[in-house]
Amino acid sequence: MNQPTNRETWLNAITTQFIAPHFEAQGYTLPANVRMACSLTSTKKAIGQCWSSIASQDNHFEIMIAPSIAESNRVVDILIHELAHAVVGIAEGHNKVFGKCARAVGLEGKLTATIATPELNQTISQWVEQMGAYPHAPLTQSNAKKQSTRMIKCICKSCGYQVYTSKKWIEIANPICPDQDCDEYSEWLVVDYPTE
Repeated sequence: MNQPTNRETWLNAITTQFIAPHFEAQGYTLPANVRMACSLTSTKKAIGQCWSSIASQDNHFEIMIAPSIAESNRVVDILIHELAHAVVGIAEGHNKVFGKCARAVGLEGKLTATIATPELNQTISQWVEQMGAYPHAPLTQSNAKKQSTRMIKCICKSCGYQVYTSKKWIEIANPICPDQDCDEYSEWLVVDYPTE
């Protein structure tokens, strides 16, 4: 079997080859109008999300797996949870109808945050061994460059001219207003000056 080299192909292949038959064996049929992607979800907390086909202009359920998740087995059990939403319908939320499907396909725990049972996790490991690992490395915001200098807004009290500068330069001297009608020593209003 050729191992998929991109995330969406991998998600679709593992669903078609393994997850769909797994649902079928439990009496549930996956809808044909489902798309899956590694994508940011609408909230920072969500690690997976299934959007209703009603929200899609071409009537597809859209499943997103958060890019912070890269461990293959975890990706699959999140995908199974989101596919269960597509099977029973988004309107069911995490109610008993969803719960019955989720439990039948091997998910356990709180219905809003399920995980694979040990038995399902073992089955998923076999699927991943055949499919190959999820071709993704986790993305986190912790690698993002943090702002090192906080710019402070200064306003000339005479004319309203505004300038942004750093705390370092304010401690040396207030800015000089470029307006020739303002006094060189006109007062400045410093907005949001950090106290620490």
